[in-house]
Amino acid sequence: MTAGTGASPSAARTYELDRAHVFHSWSAQAEINPMVITAAQGSYVTDGDGNQLLDFSSQLVNTNIGHQHPDVVAAIAVQAHRLTTIAPQYANDRRSEAARLIAERTPGDLDRVFFTNGGADANEHAVRMARLSTGRPKVLTRYRSYHGGTETAINLTGDPRRWDNDAGAAGVVHFFGPYLYRSRFHAATESEECERALEHLEQVVELEGPRTIAAVCLEAVPGTAGIMLPPPGYLAGVRELCDRHGILLILDEVMTGFGRTGAWFVAGDEGVVPDLLTFAKGVNSGYVPLGGVALGQRVARHFAHRAYPGGLTYSGHPLACAAAVATIEVMERDGVVAHARRLGEDVVGPELAALAQRHPTVGEVRGRGVFWAVELVTDRASRTPVAPNDGGSAVMAEAVRYAKSLGLLPFTNANRIHVVPPCTVTEAEARTGLGLLDEVLGRVDELVAEGA
Repeated sequence: MTAGTGASPSAARTYELDRAHVFHSWSAQAEINPMVITAAQGSYVTDGDGNQLLDFSSQLVNTNIGHQHPDVVAAIAVQAHRLTTIAPQYANDRRSEAARLIAERTPGDLDRVFFTNGGADANEHAVRMARLSTGRPKVLTRYRSYHGGTETAINLTGDPRRWDNDAGAAGVVHFFGPYLYRSRFHAATESEECERALEHLEQVVELEGPRTIAAVCLEAVPGTAGIMLPPPGYLAGVRELCDRHGILLILDEVMTGFGRTGAWFVAGDEGVVPDLLTFAKGVNSGYVPLGGVALGQRVARHFAHRAYPGGLTYSGHPLACAAAVATIEVMERDGVVAHARRLGEDVVGPELAALAQRHPTVGEVRGRGVFWAVELVTDRASRTPVAPNDGGSAVMAEAVRYAKSLGLLPFTNANRIHVVPPCTVTEAEARTGLGLLDEVLGRVDELVAEGA
């Protein structure tokens, strides 16, 4: 797991060097005990003790086609032998082809792609483009969101990771998005939640001054913050509000894009065309770092005859783009997007609903495709979470430990266990993982009953 008694000498050495020299993200350095991973294949990873774990985290919800897909690994190797790197001012065939494949799958007129190294800098550049093309300073974004760890992106973020990084000077205004289970609008139905959330956003726009607002930036489905699906009509309502006031709509599909929800993009599924769409993660399953911004004509035209003041040394890196081309081709050939949708509808959704009936600590399950959250509470009537929004708890720590001991690698945040396996997970693997999750939830039930 970490580097225990069964660890190989190389795994033990890896752990020793990590603890001596590696500075970890989002962590108190002296209090962590990182697992050593020595190999991965398909839906499984192997730890330093030689144990195989079913990866129900997709790492950081990005290995959409699973680990070590042979076609993508081969594409990277071929590209490495042919052209390893080239500066972004030169056209290279893998970047051109990746841009074409992405543009074919984004909705509407999102036909231009600016490549970045990941999701955070994609959101950084989308906001910069919005501000420059509108001449307005403010960006509105929701609480319970995550947009990345860089300066602008962390200020856009609406979860507690923003707090220690927020200097209050980024021109970002937060608002409440729809979240019926913990409604801020005293709503009883999805339609009420949608209507009242849109009324709230409209009031924020009016009070902030529409002519000062460059963009509304939304995760298509908030991911790390809780996988709260937008109620029907919400994204279309935000689009209409933006159009009414000349405000751009940025949809962050870094986590939802490329099959995660059973669609190429949520925007297309919802029939909404944003002005800017950001992506990363699933575009090439994280095999080589890559992200980007897909631009609609309104923004692209602004920079037709004036220079865009931004760029990255590794924008459209050939290895990353070769991985993206191979990933998209594999997903298309193998029907991965449809497979993810079917798994959500026929396996994951029904099984999680059954778990919710069996376990009193499950307050709600919600999701789509292979993108689900299990919200854990100490009491269903009060909906008291088993962990605070800004930290963990003994219950959640034990849930993670127990899951790993059973051979399940989970993704957790605050009081939630997220069910986010690769989009290529087989039905048998999904049922195995859900069976292990059943055991984990039984352990959570025991701890809550004991008052832990």
